[in-house]
Amino acid sequence: SLSIAVLDAQAEDPRVRTMSNLRVLLDDRVLVESPRWHDDQLLFADWGSGEVGEILALDLAGRADVVAEVEALSCIDRLPDGRLLAISGGSLLRRENDGTFVKHADLTELSTKPWNDIVVDGRGNIYVNNIGFDFGEGDFAPGLIALVASDGSVRQVADGLAFPNGMAVSPDNSTLLVAESYGGKLTGYDIQPDGSLRNARVWAELGEDAAPDGICMDAENAAWYASVPGQHCVRVREGGEVLETVQADRGCFACMLGGPDGRRLYVVGAKWPDA
Repeated sequence: SLSIAVLDAQAEDPRVRTMSNLRVLLDDRVLVESPRWHDDQLLFADWGSGEVGEILALDLAGRADVVAEVEALSCIDRLPDGRLLAISGGSLLRRENDGTFVKHADLTELSTKPWNDIVVDGRGNIYVNNIGFDFGEGDFAPGLIALVASDGSVRQVADGLAFPNGMAVSPDNSTLLVAESYGGKLTGYDIQPDGSLRNARVWAELGEDAAPDGICMDAENAAWYASVPGQHCVRVREGGEVLETVQADRGCFACMLGGPDGRRLYVVGAKWPDA
């Protein structure tokens, strides 16, 4: 089964925590990804076992409600005004205030390969990445990052990525981080005033077996990354210094900081590949 867990902030050794410090909030989902904290709720996507996935909201008491259903659902995020965004196959959808979804952008203009993660910075720049190949089928090919403007126009702003996965933006909106699952690293870019990306660099070298998946950044500009094969979430500083590790009993797909004080680490995971 796939679970959402929250990290208990109390631990004997703050550098290494285990499942004894994790509290399971929700279980028995199918394939949960893309946790996002918004309005005292954890929003997340359950890709499901069929053609339609669900977007759910989990409150502080651990109650989960389905807020939307989306065909070919991938990852989600929010615009600065609170409207929900969701990747649906080759389209980026936007949920209007009346609850309906409209097509915000056609992503197939750049690639027909699988679109993966999404992140929105504080200025409304929408970044989505494409892994560049059919996962589990065919040969590897490098992926890319696209910028989607408010008018729905799409342009490529980065390429040459080894399976781009989770993305996050620094609190000051100056840096975009992307996890390269096949590269074992977090790659950083400077966000320009027009939303384009410059100064690509290795922000943190994590190691060949790290396989970073979903990521988030904290108020101290450190990054948390989730690892499925490592069965843990790890907090690192720019340069790669490990600050903290949370060990789980299953693969960790993504993590997100939230809670009333923004200091709770929410983790989604599964006993992969048995799930």
